Amino acid sequence: MNASRLVRALVSTVCLSLAILVFGGCSNSPQDRFQGYVEGEFVYVASPLAGQLESLQVQRGDQVKTGDPLFALDETAEKAALDMARAALVLSEAEFARQEKLFRMGPAAAQDYDRARSTRDQDRQRVAQAEWNFNQKRQAAPLAGLVYDTLFRQGEWVAAGKPVVALLPPQNIKVRAFVPETQVGSIHYGDTTQVTVDGVPDPFIGKVSYISPHAEYTPPVIYSRESRAKLVFMIESVFDPQVSANLHPGQPVDVEFRSK
Repeated sequence: MNASRLVRALVSTVCLSLAILVFGGCSNSPQDRFQGYVEGEFVYVASPLAGQLESLQVQRGDQVKTGDPLFALDETAEKAALDMARAALVLSEAEFARQEKLFRMGPAAAQDYDRARSTRDQDRQRVAQAEWNFNQKRQAAPLAGLVYDTLFRQGEWVAAGKPVVALLPPQNIKVRAFVPETQVGSIHYGDTTQVTVDGVPDPFIGKVSYISPHAEYTPPVIYSRESRAKLVFMIESVFDPQVSANLHPGQPVDVEFRSK
């Protein structure tokens, strides 16, 4: 019986020791590792003019280069307006040439010459505006990157200024982490950032690009020693495009900062 009690006591002691080691190890986790997430700043491509979506040359998940065509809206009205403006310019240029010839010969009135020149110049402006309107019905990629989403389907009406394609250039991908007030002072612009992602063995290396000047906190807002421990500052890190292309917006990460 005494032996049995002795065994139970030894087992209890071992379990207690293991628990202390486990919880002690948890409490001594690295203090320079912070939780964060991947953020993407999207480029929304739209036409300043309204129209029916005639063609969509890309789909979600495509990679595009600068200048690649993205979509085209119906351009029937703009094409007609351009043809009319060009036809009017042909006539006004012919009239100006006639008035200029008469003006040099002497009998033509100066005001007729000035009127013809003004009409020609206005028609040139109308042609330039019509060409711009016509070209705006087709949009190309302003930057290289991932087609993150397409917001309309072919045949749908697109209002003026409404984005049709959302692009995510790799240089627009960053990581945001939240650092306690007690530690933010040790982090500086340009410091090395080491980002760890679940399922990826090697960390992503970047640098600190932004430190928020404003604290985020849990109410009530009282700057006492107790509440200061709740203050956190947002810190953003950027990466080389080849590195950030492997990060995905919304992805949770662990972030460590290394001073230079």
